[in-house]
Amino acid sequence: MATLKHINSKNADYGAAEQYLLFEHDEFTMKPVLDETGRLIPREDYRLSTLNCGGEDFAVACMRANLRYGKNQRREDVKSHHYIISFDPRDGPDNGLTVDRAQALGEQFCKEHFPGHQALVCTHPDGHNHSGNIHVHIVINSLRIEEVPFLPYMDRPADTKAGCKHRCTNAALRYFKSEVMEMCHREGLYQIDLLNGSKNRVTDREYWAQKKGQAALDKQNAPMIAGGITPRQTKFETNKEKLRQTIRAALSAATSFENFSSLLLREGVAVKESRGRLSYLTPDRTKPITARKLGDDFDRAAVLAVLEQNAQRGVTVRSIPQPQPYAAKDADGVQRLVDIEQKMAEGKGKGYEHWAKIHNIKQMAKTLNVYQQYGFTSPEQLEAAFDTAYEEMRQTSG
Repeated sequence: MATLKHINSKNADYGAAEQYLLFEHDEFTMKPVLDETGRLIPREDYRLSTLNCGGEDFAVACMRANLRYGKNQRREDVKSHHYIISFDPRDGPDNGLTVDRAQALGEQFCKEHFPGHQALVCTHPDGHNHSGNIHVHIVINSLRIEEVPFLPYMDRPADTKAGCKHRCTNAALRYFKSEVMEMCHREGLYQIDLLNGSKNRVTDREYWAQKKGQAALDKQNAPMIAGGITPRQTKFETNKEKLRQTIRAALSAATSFENFSSLLLREGVAVKESRGRLSYLTPDRTKPITARKLGDDFDRAAVLAVLEQNAQRGVTVRSIPQPQPYAAKDADGVQRLVDIEQKMAEGKGKGYEHWAKIHNIKQMAKTLNVYQQYGFTSPEQLEAAFDTAYEEMRQTSG
């Protein structure tokens, strides 16, 4: 399942990109790893090549081109674009993918889609997560030094001219993803659909938050494990992952959108709909998280589809006669009021407070309905009826 990732860089030091590709770096801080003598540690295995650099070093060639055309001189200018093609770990043993073959594919991809750009192509045999996925880094100077043909992802004449800059638009990135899928299909490699999103959309920031949190949790649990104590928590979950689990739990029990919203409010999560899109506000945030950042399973269309399926299953279940040994409890019966102050003191958020207020109002209304249904007109009359019933019960029981 090859994936494509894009990063643009405003770093004017083109040598930093080459240094990252050639030497070991800390996966969290992205700083070079040094040995005992303070020297950089070369990576164990890699393939490296340059394109359109005229025999010069990549960094030197890029700086010469920038000076010649007077581009990339400001701090806010995007100096380079970094594309990463990561192949499935199974492609090695199953499909014969090697580092050399991946390097050749990366060079061909760069020549076809980034012509006229000075480029650095480097292949690593494994990622920082040690999953065995071969991946290719393609770093290009944002400046184009040669005039090129009009390619499918380009949308204006300047995209072909020398002295103009590469633009990675949404349409261009979508085109590159489709080309990666086509390349994998042609080469007989594993591939997933890169164009239609994913059920769980994990951003780069969330990925690293999970990695750092897991590392901190493992460090915290190490003394307990050494002492023979089983830690209560061994897997770190980000706030977004916890939100996904909360939403899925509510979806599994809801049959309507109102019911779904109510179940989420009980957990302190407020769901909002705006312009046909859903967003979720957790107690610890002031800005809601859009469904797009959580995954396709949490957008409006997917949520309504699940609710419709739940409603249909509910109708089917209710249509089957079931033996009732005793009278079922009325679903609309009066429930106890929620002590909001106590719950807030326990750490509940604004979302729970909002739900509790509505819950208490509904229960008070139901209490009044029951009160009037049995003909009571005052609290004294209710108390007298209670005392009478209690005396009758005592006399009956002897």
